[in-house]
Amino acid sequence: MTVFIIPAVFIIIFVYAAFKKVKIYDEFSKGVGEAVKFTFSLLPCLAAIFMMCAIFETSKLSSLLINWLSPAFGALGIPKELTKLVLIKPFSGSGSLAYLNEIISQNGADSYVSRCACVCFGSSETVFYISAVYFANVKMKKLLKPVLAVLVATLVSTIFACLLCRIM
Repeated sequence: MTVFIIPAVFIIIFVYAAFKKVKIYDEFSKGVGEAVKFTFSLLPCLAAIFMMCAIFETSKLSSLLINWLSPAFGALGIPKELTKLVLIKPFSGSGSLAYLNEIISQNGADSYVSRCACVCFGSSETVFYISAVYFANVKMKKLLKPVLAVLVATLVSTIFACLLCRIM
């Protein structure tokens, strides 16, 4: 049944457009052209994010930051084993997925740490990638406040996720 949802949506849109006398192919072509322009405007932002991630990991700054923040995260109720996951997730979805796999392999799928890691991984997003996508075409360049707000919200949600995993 669900296989027919997307074709049905397309048919409804085409019938509605034909009813409104819209030149469907012309509008579709115009939309594709705008998507290509948007994609090219996004490339510099994505390249900068990928380079920052590589520099962060290669410079060993990530290890230093993990060692420094582990006690603070522990005090907030976040298991120390999740520090790297919490720090990597805003930058890299695939990197954090690899670390999630490592946490589960080391601690077992049913452990408290693994449950916390899964909930934290599933309930947060790659903040800098999404910011690049959302703000690539926007003239506003003051991104510090929205990015900080999302990072704080991610930290608070991680604390609550670990609390919920502890009591459940």
